[in-house]
Amino acid sequence: MNIFMTGATGYIGGTIARRLLDDGHKVRGLVRDAGKGVRLASLGVEPVTGGLDDAAILVAEARRADAVINTANSDHRGAVEAFLDGLAGSDKPFIHTSGSSIVADDAHGDVASDKIYDEDTPMDPVPGKQARVAIDRTIRDASRRGVRSIVVCPTMIYGNGLGLARDSAQIPGLARRAKATGVVRHVGKGLNIWSNVHVEDVADIYRLALVKAPAGAFYFAENGEASYRDICAAIARRLKLAEPQVWPFEDAAKELGENSAAYTFGSNSRVRARRTRSELGWQPRHSSAIAWIEMELPL
Repeated sequence: MNIFMTGATGYIGGTIARRLLDDGHKVRGLVRDAGKGVRLASLGVEPVTGGLDDAAILVAEARRADAVINTANSDHRGAVEAFLDGLAGSDKPFIHTSGSSIVADDAHGDVASDKIYDEDTPMDPVPGKQARVAIDRTIRDASRRGVRSIVVCPTMIYGNGLGLARDSAQIPGLARRAKATGVVRHVGKGLNIWSNVHVEDVADIYRLALVKAPAGAFYFAENGEASYRDICAAIARRLKLAEPQVWPFEDAAKELGENSAAYTFGSNSRVRARRTRSELGWQPRHSSAIAWIEMELPL
Protein backbone atom coordinates (compact mmCIF):
# COMPACT_ATOMS: atom_id res chain seq x y z
CA MET A 1 0.00 0.00 0.00
CA ASN A 2 0.89 3.65 -0.42
CA ILE A 3 0.14 5.11 3.02
CA PHE A 4 0.00 8.75 4.05
CA MET A 5 0.66 9.49 7.72
CA THR A 6 0.58 12.39 10.10
CA GLY A 7 2.79 12.18 13.16
CA ALA A 8 5.46 10.07 11.48
CA THR A 9 8.15 12.09 13.28
CA GLY A 10 6.52 11.36 16.63
CA TYR A 11 6.62 8.52 19.11
CA ILE A 12 3.54 6.52 18.11
CA GLY A 13 3.61 7.42 14.43
CA GLY A 14 7.33 6.79 14.08
CA THR A 15 6.97 3.28 15.47
CA ILE A 16 3.98 2.54 13.23
CA ALA A 17 5.84 3.90 10.20
CA ARG A 18 8.84 1.68 10.93
CA ARG A 19 6.65 -1.40 11.11
CA LEU A 20 4.76 -0.48 7.93
CA LEU A 21 8.03 -0.06 6.05
CA ASP A 22 9.17 -3.44 7.38
CA ASP A 23 5.95 -4.90 5.93
CA GLY A 24 6.83 -3.51 2.48
CA HIS A 25 4.43 -0.56 2.41
CA LYS A 26 5.44 2.85 1.04
CA VAL A 27 4.93 5.68 3.52
CA ARG A 28 4.64 9.43 3.01
CA GLY A 29 4.69 11.56 6.16
CA LEU A 30 3.51 15.08 6.89
CA VAL A 31 6.29 17.25 8.34
CA ARG A 32 6.59 20.97 9.07
CA ASP A 33 10.30 21.11 9.87
CA ALA A 34 12.78 20.68 7.00
CA GLY A 35 15.41 19.19 9.31
CA LYS A 36 13.01 16.56 10.56
CA GLY A 37 12.03 15.91 6.94
CA VAL A 38 15.62 15.01 6.12
CA ARG A 39 15.82 12.70 9.13
CA LEU A 40 12.48 11.14 8.23
CA ALA A 41 13.66 10.48 4.68
CA SER A 42 16.72 8.70 6.07
CA LEU A 43 14.36 6.19 7.70
CA GLY A 44 12.60 5.53 4.40
CA VAL A 45 9.56 7.80 4.83
CA GLU A 46 8.99 10.33 2.04
CA PRO A 47 8.41 13.74 3.66
CA VAL A 48 5.49 15.95 2.65
CA THR A 49 5.88 19.55 3.77
CA GLY A 50 2.82 20.94 5.51
CA GLY A 51 0.76 21.08 8.69
CA LEU A 52 -2.59 19.94 10.02
CA ASP A 53 -4.18 23.27 9.06
CA ASP A 54 -3.25 22.80 5.38
CA ALA A 55 -6.57 21.28 4.33
CA ALA A 56 -5.80 21.30 0.60
CA ILE A 57 -2.63 19.25 1.16
CA LEU A 58 -4.44 16.76 3.39
CA VAL A 59 -7.27 16.28 0.88
CA ALA A 60 -4.82 15.80 -2.00
CA GLU A 61 -2.72 13.30 -0.05
CA ALA A 62 -5.80 11.36 1.02
CA ARG A 63 -6.94 11.06 -2.60
CA ARG A 64 -3.47 9.98 -3.71
CA ALA A 65 -2.91 7.37 -0.97
CA ASP A 66 -4.32 3.87 -0.54
CA ALA A 67 -4.77 4.52 3.19
CA VAL A 68 -4.38 7.36 5.69
CA ILE A 69 -3.20 7.09 9.30
CA ASN A 70 -3.52 10.07 11.66
CA THR A 71 -1.30 9.94 14.75
CA ALA A 72 -0.43 13.63 15.06
CA ASN A 73 -3.30 15.11 17.08
CA SER A 74 -6.39 13.43 18.49
CA ASP A 75 -8.22 16.72 18.83
CA HIS A 76 -7.65 18.52 15.51
CA ARG A 77 -11.13 18.44 13.96
CA GLY A 78 -10.11 20.40 10.86
CA ALA A 79 -7.52 17.81 9.85
CA VAL A 80 -9.98 14.97 10.40
CA GLU A 81 -12.66 16.66 8.29
CA ALA A 82 -10.15 17.31 5.49
CA PHE A 83 -9.12 13.66 5.43
CA LEU A 84 -12.72 12.45 5.43
CA ASP A 85 -13.56 14.81 2.56
CA GLY A 86 -10.60 13.50 0.59
CA LEU A 87 -11.50 9.86 1.24
CA ALA A 88 -15.30 10.08 0.83
CA GLY A 89 -16.66 7.45 -1.54
CA SER A 90 -13.33 5.65 -1.88
CA ASP A 91 -13.77 2.86 0.73
CA LYS A 92 -10.11 3.43 1.64
CA PRO A 93 -8.98 2.96 5.25
CA PHE A 94 -8.63 5.97 7.53
CA ILE A 95 -7.16 5.08 10.94
CA HIS A 96 -7.37 7.82 13.55
CA THR A 97 -5.57 7.81 16.90
CA SER A 98 -7.64 8.75 19.93
CA GLY A 99 -6.63 8.23 23.58
CA SER A 100 -8.15 6.51 26.57
CA SER A 101 -8.45 9.71 28.58
CA ILE A 102 -11.87 9.80 26.89
CA VAL A 103 -12.97 7.63 29.84
CA ALA A 104 -11.09 9.75 32.40
CA ASP A 105 -12.62 10.85 35.68
CA ASP A 106 -11.88 13.60 38.20
CA ALA A 107 -10.09 11.42 40.77
CA HIS A 108 -7.13 13.82 41.05
CA GLY A 109 -5.05 10.81 42.02
CA ASP A 110 -6.95 10.08 45.23
CA VAL A 111 -9.35 7.29 44.16
CA ALA A 112 -8.92 3.93 42.44
CA SER A 113 -12.01 3.52 40.28
CA ASP A 114 -13.69 0.15 39.79
CA LYS A 115 -15.20 1.30 36.45
CA ILE A 116 -13.75 -0.63 33.52
CA TYR A 117 -14.74 0.07 29.90
CA ASP A 118 -14.57 -2.03 26.78
CA GLU A 119 -15.36 -0.95 23.23
CA ASP A 120 -19.11 -1.40 23.72
CA THR A 121 -19.46 0.36 27.08
CA PRO A 122 -21.47 3.61 26.88
CA MET A 123 -19.34 6.67 27.66
CA ASP A 124 -20.26 9.85 29.48
CA PRO A 125 -17.06 11.86 29.05
CA VAL A 126 -15.96 14.60 31.42
CA PRO A 127 -16.35 18.08 29.89
CA GLY A 128 -12.67 18.28 28.95
CA LYS A 129 -12.94 15.19 26.75
CA GLN A 130 -16.33 15.69 25.09
CA ALA A 131 -14.80 17.27 21.98
CA ARG A 132 -12.47 14.30 21.47
CA VAL A 133 -15.32 11.82 21.83
CA ALA A 134 -17.32 13.84 19.29
CA ILE A 135 -14.43 13.63 16.80
CA ASP A 136 -14.21 9.88 17.31
CA ARG A 137 -17.94 9.57 16.56
CA THR A 138 -17.62 11.71 13.44
CA ILE A 139 -14.89 9.40 12.17
CA ARG A 140 -16.86 6.25 12.85
CA ASP A 141 -19.95 7.75 11.22
CA ALA A 142 -17.90 8.39 8.08
CA SER A 143 -18.46 4.72 7.27
CA ARG A 144 -21.75 5.99 5.83
CA ARG A 145 -19.77 8.27 3.48
CA GLY A 146 -17.81 5.46 1.88
CA VAL A 147 -14.77 5.63 4.16
CA ARG A 148 -13.39 2.55 5.95
CA SER A 149 -12.95 4.65 9.05
CA ILE A 150 -11.33 3.19 12.17
CA VAL A 151 -10.50 4.66 15.59
CA VAL A 152 -7.66 3.17 17.64
CA CYS A 153 -7.65 4.32 21.26
CA PRO A 154 -4.36 3.62 23.09
CA THR A 155 -3.99 3.67 26.84
CA MET A 156 -0.76 4.68 28.63
CA ILE A 157 1.96 3.71 26.15
CA TYR A 158 5.42 2.60 27.24
CA GLY A 159 8.51 1.22 25.52
CA ASN A 160 11.17 2.78 23.32
CA GLY A 161 9.93 4.18 20.02
CA LEU A 162 11.37 2.82 16.77
CA GLY A 163 11.34 6.12 14.86
CA LEU A 164 12.76 9.59 15.45
CA ALA A 165 11.16 9.92 18.91
CA ARG A 166 12.20 7.42 21.58
CA ASP A 167 10.03 8.47 24.52
CA SER A 168 6.31 8.50 25.28
CA ALA A 169 4.76 11.24 27.41
CA GLN A 170 3.69 9.86 30.75
CA ILE A 171 6.32 7.52 32.21
CA PRO A 172 9.42 9.20 30.72
CA GLY A 173 8.01 12.59 31.71
CA LEU A 174 7.74 11.50 35.33
CA ALA A 175 11.25 10.06 35.17
CA ARG A 176 12.73 13.26 33.73
CA ARG A 177 11.20 15.34 36.51
CA ALA A 178 12.45 12.87 39.09
CA LYS A 179 16.01 13.06 37.74
CA ALA A 180 15.87 16.85 37.72
CA THR A 181 14.49 17.20 41.26
CA GLY A 182 15.67 14.02 42.95
CA VAL A 183 12.08 13.20 43.87
CA VAL A 184 9.44 11.01 42.18
CA ARG A 185 5.97 12.50 42.57
CA HIS A 186 2.47 11.28 41.71
CA VAL A 187 -0.62 13.48 41.56
CA GLY A 188 -2.49 13.17 44.85
CA LYS A 189 -2.16 9.79 46.54
CA GLY A 190 -1.38 8.06 43.23
CA LEU A 191 -4.20 5.58 43.69
CA ASN A 192 -5.64 6.20 40.21
CA ILE A 193 -5.23 3.32 37.75
CA TRP A 194 -4.37 3.42 34.07
CA SER A 195 -4.40 0.58 31.58
CA ASN A 196 -1.19 0.43 29.58
CA VAL A 197 0.31 -1.05 26.42
CA HIS A 198 3.72 -1.37 24.76
CA VAL A 199 4.31 0.84 21.73
CA GLU A 200 5.29 -2.08 19.49
CA ASP A 201 2.05 -3.86 20.38
CA VAL A 202 0.18 -0.66 19.47
CA ALA A 203 1.86 -0.64 16.07
CA ASP A 204 0.65 -4.19 15.49
CA ILE A 205 -2.96 -3.03 15.90
CA TYR A 206 -2.56 -0.56 13.03
CA ARG A 207 -0.97 -3.23 10.84
CA LEU A 208 -3.90 -5.55 11.49
CA ALA A 209 -6.54 -2.84 11.16
CA LEU A 210 -5.32 -1.89 7.69
CA VAL A 211 -6.27 -5.36 6.51
CA LYS A 212 -9.04 -6.58 8.80
CA ALA A 213 -10.94 -3.75 10.47
CA PRO A 214 -14.49 -3.07 9.26
CA ALA A 215 -15.74 0.44 8.57
CA GLY A 216 -16.77 2.28 11.72
CA ALA A 217 -14.63 0.16 14.04
CA PHE A 218 -13.35 1.33 17.43
CA TYR A 219 -10.53 -0.46 19.26
CA PHE A 220 -8.89 0.05 22.63
CA ALA A 221 -5.19 -0.78 22.93
CA GLU A 222 -4.33 -2.22 26.35
CA ASN A 223 -2.51 -5.16 27.87
CA GLY A 224 -2.23 -4.61 31.60
CA GLU A 225 -2.77 -1.84 34.13
CA ALA A 226 -1.12 -0.21 37.13
CA SER A 227 -1.73 2.59 39.60
CA TYR A 228 0.33 5.73 39.33
CA ARG A 229 1.70 5.01 42.81
CA ASP A 230 3.05 1.65 41.62
CA ILE A 231 4.42 3.23 38.43
CA CYS A 232 6.18 5.94 40.43
CA ALA A 233 7.55 3.38 42.88
CA ALA A 234 9.03 1.44 39.95
CA ILE A 235 10.59 4.66 38.61
CA ALA A 236 12.09 5.32 42.04
CA ARG A 237 13.61 1.84 42.13
CA ARG A 238 15.02 2.23 38.63
CA LEU A 239 16.57 5.62 39.44
CA LYS A 240 17.61 4.56 42.96
CA LEU A 241 15.59 7.33 44.59
CA ALA A 242 13.49 7.46 47.74
CA GLU A 243 9.85 6.40 47.85
CA PRO A 244 7.48 8.56 45.76
CA GLN A 245 5.89 11.62 47.30
CA VAL A 246 2.38 13.05 47.08
CA TRP A 247 2.07 15.91 44.59
CA PRO A 248 -0.95 18.02 45.58
CA PHE A 249 -3.21 18.53 42.59
CA GLU A 250 -3.04 22.30 42.75
CA ASP A 251 0.77 22.21 42.63
CA ALA A 252 0.80 19.64 39.82
CA ALA A 253 -1.66 21.76 37.82
CA LYS A 254 0.61 24.81 38.10
CA GLU A 255 3.53 22.88 36.60
CA LEU A 256 1.77 20.55 34.17
CA GLY A 257 -1.33 22.55 33.28
CA GLU A 258 -4.73 21.72 34.74
CA ASN A 259 -5.84 19.48 31.88
CA SER A 260 -2.68 17.37 31.97
CA ALA A 261 -2.64 17.12 35.76
CA ALA A 262 -6.30 16.12 35.86
CA TYR A 263 -6.58 13.72 32.93
CA THR A 264 -3.09 12.56 31.91
CA PHE A 265 -1.70 12.02 35.40
CA GLY A 266 -4.58 12.32 37.88
CA SER A 267 -7.48 10.34 36.43
CA ASN A 268 -8.43 6.71 36.23
CA SER A 269 -8.50 5.18 32.75
CA ARG A 270 -9.28 1.48 32.89
CA VAL A 271 -10.25 -0.30 29.66
CA ARG A 272 -10.19 -3.73 28.06
CA ALA A 273 -9.34 -4.29 24.38
CA ARG A 274 -11.94 -7.01 23.87
CA ARG A 275 -12.80 -6.30 20.23
CA THR A 276 -9.17 -5.64 19.34
CA ARG A 277 -8.39 -9.21 20.27
CA SER A 278 -11.53 -10.89 18.95
CA GLU A 279 -11.97 -8.99 15.65
CA LEU A 280 -8.36 -8.36 14.67
CA GLY A 281 -6.71 -11.38 16.27
CA TRP A 282 -4.32 -9.05 18.09
CA GLN A 283 -1.88 -10.89 20.36
CA PRO A 284 0.25 -8.43 22.35
CA ARG A 285 3.71 -9.61 23.36
CA HIS A 286 4.42 -7.26 26.28
CA SER A 287 2.36 -7.31 29.46
CA SER A 288 4.05 -5.34 32.24
CA ALA A 289 4.82 -1.64 32.27
CA ILE A 290 6.27 -2.09 35.76
CA ALA A 291 8.78 -4.69 34.54
CA TRP A 292 9.73 -2.47 31.59
CA ILE A 293 10.36 0.48 33.92
CA GLU A 294 12.50 -1.57 36.27
CA MET A 295 14.54 -3.22 33.51
CA GLU A 296 14.49 -0.99 30.42
CA LEU A 297 13.49 2.59 31.21
CA PRO A 298 16.38 4.68 29.85
CA LEU A 299 18.49 6.15 32.65
